[in-house]
Amino acid sequence: MKLLVATRNEGKVCELTDMLTDIRVDWLSLNDISLTHEVAETGSTFAENAILKANEYAQESKLLTLADDSGLEVDALDGRPGVHTARFGGPGLTSEQRYQLLLSELEHVPQAQRTARFRCVVAVSWPEGLLGTAEGVCEGVIAMRPAGEGGFGYDPVFYLPERGKTMAELPATVKRRISHRGLAFASIKPLLQQLFGNT
Repeated sequence: MKLLVATRNEGKVCELTDMLTDIRVDWLSLNDISLTHEVAETGSTFAENAILKANEYAQESKLLTLADDSGLEVDALDGRPGVHTARFGGPGLTSEQRYQLLLSELEHVPQAQRTARFRCVVAVSWPEGLLGTAEGVCEGVIAMRPAGEGGFGYDPVFYLPERGKTMAELPATVKRRISHRGLAFASIKPLLQQLFGNT
């Protein structure tokens, strides 16, 4: 049986298959099929965007489809950048420029008020409709300055007080286990096991 992961990011597919090694299924990405259409993420929440992508790609591909949407919510910025995380600051910026912009917006905000979280919602759909969703949340604070060489995106400025490190300073295996995406994938696993008859 085949499962379409609604992404062109092969790294995300590898991350998912590594976490769900006991799900016996043929994993496909959008790069593996002939779909060129990009689903517009017009939802106002991560859940709306994940469901939108899962439903549309399932209908177009005629395959069981898994999609996710995720981002960073900063309390001092009223939840921004939220669903606009990947586009924060406008088009054409590098990841470093985006997190530097974030730091500049929080320049006068004390550490205690820099609470934030990464949130991820995963949706699974048949061509006939939605089967289920799961959410993963990783709580932390926005650091005063970046640290670490690992990860991507906002990881260098996302500090985990209980570990005393930013996400970018964690080994990949640890990050994968505790990240918002890792937690969301773990939460959707029972549904996939049910669908594919795996234990």
